[in-house]
Amino acid sequence: MDRITAIKSFVEVAHLSSFTKAAEKLNLSRLQVSRHVQELEQWLEQRLLHRTTRKVSLTQQGEQALRRFERILDETSALIAQSYANKSELRGTIKVSSPIGFSQTMLIAAVSQFLKEHSGVKIDIHANDSFSNLVDERIDIALRYTNLPDDNLIARPLMKIGACICASPNYLKIHGVPNTPSELAEYPCLVHLTNDRWRCVKDDKVHSVKVSGPLVCNDVRTLVAAAMSGVGVALLPYDIARTHINEGALIPILEDYHIASSQLWAVYLSRSYQQPVVRAFIDYLAALWLEDIEPH
Repeated sequence: MDRITAIKSFVEVAHLSSFTKAAEKLNLSRLQVSRHVQELEQWLEQRLLHRTTRKVSLTQQGEQALRRFERILDETSALIAQSYANKSELRGTIKVSSPIGFSQTMLIAAVSQFLKEHSGVKIDIHANDSFSNLVDERIDIALRYTNLPDDNLIARPLMKIGACICASPNYLKIHGVPNTPSELAEYPCLVHLTNDRWRCVKDDKVHSVKVSGPLVCNDVRTLVAAAMSGVGVALLPYDIARTHINEGALIPILEDYHIASSQLWAVYLSRSYQQPVVRAFIDYLAALWLEDIEPH
């Protein structure tokens, strides 16, 4: 029995609660995965899974084994990834999901450099501002702005990205500059579909204001363009806004307040025996983006 493959089969079945889905992910037949788990149980002389026609769940022994097997596979993956990285022989395809605006700036710069260093790698970027279903879409890594990662996924922090509230010079000349967050309720604001309540902090006091305006959108780049056109006030990730701020196309406001920042995470289904190329890419991003992106 190939015990590493058997362990990997068990871990994927445990994570996905399905022999069929585990087989699809591992590119094996359902029979092979079932046989691997059975052989593992025989080797350990323990029943690891409850099986019914409708449900697969862990036994008490299976829960204990899962944690240990994950550590084994994680260490194995790390050793293989390090070996390949040292030899510059990484090969394979990585499927990455990322917010649209971030894909066009930070991610593509990182990907371009990674591909130059590893000619045997292909990266498939799926840019969208909604949360991808990692199982159904077979995503290896999803990059997500959030302060509350999904408990069902493995999450690794990559960077903290600050935010800023901006408007065009012409807009502020016409409408004036708000001096407090509460005044934003009276201004036409450009609202991201997922965030119509902006939070600002000053002297440890949180100021939360519900905003509204003529434009609601799920794409940050569209909000940037609208803000520069003078349509309204926008809350933008600093990594995307800073170029336009430096060029004078946007002016930050309420600078004496700290705008609540978000964390960028790499989320994935399991550390269990990741492809070396996937593990190496996550390590690369973490090292590259070690410094937080905040307004200064």
